Amino acid sequence: MAGEGAIARKHLAGIGRIEGIEVVSLAGGNPTDTEELANEVGVDHWSLDLDECLARPGVDAAILTTPTQLHAAQAIQVLGAGKHVLVEIPMADNLADSRRLVDVAERSGLTAMVCHTRRFNPSHQWLHRRIAAGELNLQHLVVETFFFRRENKNALGKPRTWTDHLLWHHACHTVDLFQYQTGEIADNVSALQGPSHPELGIAMDMSIGMTVPSGAVCSLALSFNNEGPLGTFFRYICDNGTYIARYDDLVDGDENVINVSGVDVSMDGIELQDREFFAAIDEGREPNASVAQCLDAMSTLDRLEQSLN
Repeated sequence: MAGEGAIARKHLAGIGRIEGIEVVSLAGGNPTDTEELANEVGVDHWSLDLDECLARPGVDAAILTTPTQLHAAQAIQVLGAGKHVLVEIPMADNLADSRRLVDVAERSGLTAMVCHTRRFNPSHQWLHRRIAAGELNLQHLVVETFFFRRENKNALGKPRTWTDHLLWHHACHTVDLFQYQTGEIADNVSALQGPSHPELGIAMDMSIGMTVPSGAVCSLALSFNNEGPLGTFFRYICDNGTYIARYDDLVDGDENVINVSGVDVSMDGIELQDREFFAAIDEGREPNASVAQCLDAMSTLDRLEQSLN
C-alpha cells in the first residue's frame, strides 16, 4: 500500500475482508503518519521509499493512494518493478501521462487498473445491469460533487502537500461513469469555472455538460465552497423511473429505498473494486476499469480542459 491518508485507510479496511490478501509493506510520504498507520493496522514494514517497499519479500502488487500528481509516474515505477498496480483515480492529471501509462502497461503484460469506484458501487452496478438489459434508458444524469475545502487539507483534516483538482480528480468519476453507463463516448462537452483560489491556485466551482450520440445528457456541478452535506450524489433520470445513488446506497425518485444488498458480495464499493483487481491478477485477465478502458475518460477530460481554456 502506497499512501497513508484517508483513502489508504478505506482500502486497508476493505482488504481486511478479502481472504488470501496480506498487506506486507506501507510506503508513505510523512514518516509520523506512515508509522502510525502501519502500527494501527499491523503492517510490519513501512518506508518513505517506494522501491524499498516493492522489493520486500512477498510483494506481488501495489495499490497507490498517493497524491494525484504522482500517480502516473509511480504506476509506471511499479510496473517497471514487475508488480501489478491499482492506482487511485485519476491515473494522471493530463492526457499525455495517461497515454504513457497505458502504453507501459500494455507492454508489461501486468495487471494495471484504476480506482473508478463508481463502476463497483452496488447502487451503480444495479443501474448498469438494467441499462445494459434494456430495462432502463438513461436520459439525464444529474450529479452534484460538493466539498468544503478552502484550506489545503485532506478528509482527515490534516494538511496536504499537494493540491486537489475539481476537473482532473472529482469530475473524472462522473465522466467515466456517464460513458460507462451509456456505453458511449461523449460527443459534445463544455465546461465553465469560477475564479481561482488566491492561495490554492485552483478553481473552486465548476459546471460541466456532456452528451453522447444516443442523446443522453449529463449535468455535473462541482464545488469546494459548499457548506452542507458533502460528497457526490447521482440522479439517474430514465424513461422508466428516476433513481438517486449516494455511493453504495440507492433510492428511487420518491426516496423509497431500493435493496441492493444482493448485487455483489459486499456493500463496500472500494472493497469490491479491490476484489476485482486481485481476481484479475489470479485469473490472468483484463480487469474492469483497466488503465486502457479508462483512457477514454481521460480523453474527455482533456477536451473539457480545452473548453475551459
